[in-house]
Amino acid sequence: MKNRVFVTGLGVISAIGNNLAENFSSLINKKHGIGKLDILDTVHRDELVCGEIKLANEELLQLLDLPEDTPYPRTTLLAMHAAREACEDAGIFDNDTVKTGVILGTTVGGMDKSEKFYRKLNENTDFIQSHNCGYTTEKVADYLNLHDFVTTLSTACSSGANAIMLGARLIKHGLLERVVAGGTDSLSKFTINGFNTLFLLDPNPCSPFDKDRKGLNLGEGAGFLVLENERLSNNKRRYCRLSGYANNNDAYHQTATSSDAKGPYLSMKNALEISGLAVEDIHYINVHGTGTENNDLTEGIAMTRLFGEKVPPFSSTKAYTGHTLGAAGAMEAVFSILAIKNNVIFPNLNFNQPIQDLSLSPATVIIDNAGIENIMSNSFGFGGNETTLIFSKE
Repeated sequence: MKNRVFVTGLGVISAIGNNLAENFSSLINKKHGIGKLDILDTVHRDELVCGEIKLANEELLQLLDLPEDTPYPRTTLLAMHAAREACEDAGIFDNDTVKTGVILGTTVGGMDKSEKFYRKLNENTDFIQSHNCGYTTEKVADYLNLHDFVTTLSTACSSGANAIMLGARLIKHGLLERVVAGGTDSLSKFTINGFNTLFLLDPNPCSPFDKDRKGLNLGEGAGFLVLENERLSNNKRRYCRLSGYANNNDAYHQTATSSDAKGPYLSMKNALEISGLAVEDIHYINVHGTGTENNDLTEGIAMTRLFGEKVPPFSSTKAYTGHTLGAAGAMEAVFSILAIKNNVIFPNLNFNQPIQDLSLSPATVIIDNAGIENIMSNSFGFGGNETTLIFSKE
């Protein structure tokens, strides 16, 4: 196939680790990062648990070798950290002349900075420029010294996955040779208050796909992939191939997926068609799996509709990291690729009983030597913006 797209670099930071190795160690050792908030100052600190990264902004600046007075939002710092790791992993250096794009998905943007001055905007305007989502992408591109193509996507919780999909499409059409693509979001009062108002937060560690699930835990983090065309990646270490991708928008409701699960179903079905694979070729699904009543039920309905009685092994990793919103699709793409590389299926934490109308049970223990050739990774966002990525062993 012309212009096949390969993954040559990975980077991630989350509540379960500050780099790729730490995240993988936590996943295989069933070590979650859900707990009380220490860094974000919110009135809900004592009543909610989240997937918070236990590094203050000052510590992130030190890790990034930036001056201590650099006024970047936390979302930007997390993105820089994960993007740098991905570029180093792929062997990208400052003197690189390859036509490279930077595509980033985010929803929070600079909210963690601007909300501090919400009531005093007339007096404090220093951080207004960092509020928009594109600010983070521009700063990441500057930090990496990559400016051939720079753009931002904000499609709710599918943002990171859509950034990866757009990067793959640009490579396949010969517009770019390489793309650094990913997603990032930090915790903020805005998102915590918003989800709390929607009654979607579980005050305890979430339990995706469980009969008694009560909601999600919010988290923060960033994940990045380096995508390269066949020529560039020919003499490099290839993690896998991005063989399929698709996006569908059911436009059913602002915050819920349609009860017939048409959007998620079409997202998975169309990604399969693009990949050229059959349903029986998928060996593991990293489900969106938020732990909310609507999402888990409709995603399960969609999987049953597509795969019939033989739904592949699946699990949600959000019980480890929390739901990281715009970063989720990219972080879970990294986790999916780690599963391919290590031939392992990660367990779904906190599961006890299947959803009554589904009778589907996720993997609850580590499955080694899983025989994984192809992995499907789902990311479904508010407004019915659903995206599916398929990664294949190369």
